[in-house]
Amino acid sequence: MNLSSQLSQTVKDLGDKPAFVFEGKETSYVQLEGAINKFASSLHDLGIKKGDHVAVVLGNTPYYVISLYGALRAGATVIPINPIYTPDEIAYIINNGDVKIVVTLDLLIPLFDKLDALLTKVEQLIICETPSSESKGQVDITKLSIYEKVKPFASLLSGGSVSFVGPELDEEDIAVILYTSGTTGKPKGAMLTHKNLYSNAIDTANYLKMSKEDIIVTTLPMFHVFCLTVSLNAPLMNGATLLIVTRFSPDTIFN
Repeated sequence: MNLSSQLSQTVKDLGDKPAFVFEGKETSYVQLEGAINKFASSLHDLGIKKGDHVAVVLGNTPYYVISLYGALRAGATVIPINPIYTPDEIAYIINNGDVKIVVTLDLLIPLFDKLDALLTKVEQLIICETPSSESKGQVDITKLSIYEKVKPFASLLSGGSVSFVGPELDEEDIAVILYTSGTTGKPKGAMLTHKNLYSNAIDTANYLKMSKEDIIVTTLPMFHVFCLTVSLNAPLMNGATLLIVTRFSPDTIFN
């Protein structure tokens, strides 16, 4: 058993129940599963094979959940990266992590255009549209050096197969590489297997007595191991509902 297969079991048991709520909109477990399969299918079509590395440079949004589980279902190893890291920090992790595809925000397109010459192993950039982007002005990506690499996240979902079946995952396969903060030198990648992630999620859910009746406020950063385990994976394994919050605000959380 792993995160991907256990989520599919949750979908069978609680398909119509909300998997998460984001900005007032509910997404059911069935809808989440469909998006994950489509994303995984499109990654496969882009050439992602079992063991390839996919970086997720995103904050707390549904994009993150779909990208994480979609990449895992495709057999890829996921490398979460803090989107507010400096360009040098992001470039170092992507290069050190042998990243083949990057999933990131449209607002970071100028940054990745500047880094393009350094990121020689990156073949595709999957760009997630942010609601606020229209008011901040859009970059004409057709004039950027990375234009040929850019794929809209929405196009991957519209073109993917909802019935996609990924490769068989061994519990000792590397699922996620989490990079340290690098306080005593360059960041180092901590390799976590599917067994690591699944057992941590199940043990956490059992210890905290999470159930399908619970609503978990997911406001800690998803790219950090605490939220990844306690506020993302553990609730989804037990059929709870995530309340995804982009950043902590007392007014948002408590009102």
